[in-house]
Amino acid sequence: MSLALATPLVAAGCGGSSNKQSASASTSGAPPDSGRDATIMIIRHGEKPSSGDPGFDETGKQDKKSLTRQGWERSHALPRLFARTTSTAGSASSASSAGSAGSASSAGSTGSARSASTAGSAGLPRPLALYAAADQGPHAGAHRMRQTVTPLGAALHVQVNTDFTEGEEKELAAAALAAASPVLICWEHSKIPAIVEALGAAQVAGVPEEWPDRFDLVWMFTRRAGTWTFQPIPQHLLPSDA
Repeated sequence: MSLALATPLVAAGCGGSSNKQSASASTSGAPPDSGRDATIMIIRHGEKPSSGDPGFDETGKQDKKSLTRQGWERSHALPRLFARTTSTAGSASSASSAGSAGSASSAGSTGSARSASTAGSAGLPRPLALYAAADQGPHAGAHRMRQTVTPLGAALHVQVNTDFTEGEEKELAAAALAAASPVLICWEHSKIPAIVEALGAAQVAGVPEEWPDRFDLVWMFTRRAGTWTFQPIPQHLLPSDA
């Protein structure tokens, strides 16, 4: 299995200090979250190394901070969750871009895709903003979060924002709420409850206290008229998925 990817759409600027300073200035010095409508989706990174199941980086070299082969399979399958479905209600652009799951990259190339949250095969809206934990710098974590969403970013032509490190969940939540919605965040599972808390959605009915021992879920939080709702959605991307 080849692990080589197209040039990752993790913008150099997204991981740079200038953008982070700008993001910090726009969130820390701004008024409190206005409560505007938002859709925030959160996933855990793909499968990680375990005994007898090593991780591999983009070049195929073994790396304990990278995804396993199954994790890479999930990463490359992830765009299917957000691929356009055949339109039935007068959306010519959707109809012209619809196709098989493998055509997610062309589906993400039109301008209308960036201005409308067209639902994909799992009923999930196409994200207009992508976040993954920083994997470069003095406080960097593993590469798995970025690796998991890099093919999705390439398919949707959305840059992956890696400004925030694990431990900066409050700042991440503020940025996500200020970003164009829908938003997808890929994070370390043990830190996901901190994101939910920072969003103000921890007390919503049905939200678990911890992320379960699974790689095949999407947690979708929807805020309308100031009220959050929660829906856990199975990915159903790989044969092993529940």
